[in-house]
Amino acid sequence: MIDLRDIQKSYRFGDTRVPALKGVTLRVEAGEFLAVTGVSGSGKSTLMNVLGLLEGFDSGTYHCFGQDVSSIGDDDAANIRNRRIGFVFQLFNLIPRINALRNVELPMMYAGLAAPVRRERALFALDIVGLAARADHKPSQMSGGQQQRVAIARAIVNNPDIIIADEPTGSLDSENSQGIMGLFQRLNAQGKTIILVTHEEDIAAHAQRVIRMHDGFLVEDHWQ
Repeated sequence: MIDLRDIQKSYRFGDTRVPALKGVTLRVEAGEFLAVTGVSGSGKSTLMNVLGLLEGFDSGTYHCFGQDVSSIGDDDAANIRNRRIGFVFQLFNLIPRINALRNVELPMMYAGLAAPVRRERALFALDIVGLAARADHKPSQMSGGQQQRVAIARAIVNNPDIIIADEPTGSLDSENSQGIMGLFQRLNAQGKTIILVTHEEDIAAHAQRVIRMHDGFLVEDHWQ
């Protein structure tokens, strides 16, 4: 499903080029639950952005779903992101002025689906995360854990092959964190590939496989 070979990525700050990924090679099969760990500045967030087609890279090769992503245009990359990859972020990224149902419908609006189809799928996704009864509530009317569940419902509403979660428990207390990780484990058991970026060892422990980044290198890769 994912095959990176010798990926290098750097950022330019004025006249200085700062390397973020230094020859990362990684293969992820369908159905895996992978945690990417490392301290701040280790390259894990950059790796997530490359995996999710949010950023390009300087050199190396990346095949996603069998396609060489270095040769596709922005529109094709956006189509893959919208239809085959779901994203969950630390700060939820919900739109505060609209309710949970409308927030979950957003990816389908970009895909051009009709309103009745959007509503049916959004309600189903909210039911999966246990929040169908809160569909009419705005983010400000929900707890942090509930907001993250809405964000997960939005990530899965287009039935993506991969869910990429960037520090999804970073803004939550321990009880809500465990609930969110239990939800990811259930989604993985249903066949979803989960890629979780976290600096928390107890959160990474929920994954089947853990890779560790350090100074732009992939320095550890083990199953647990």
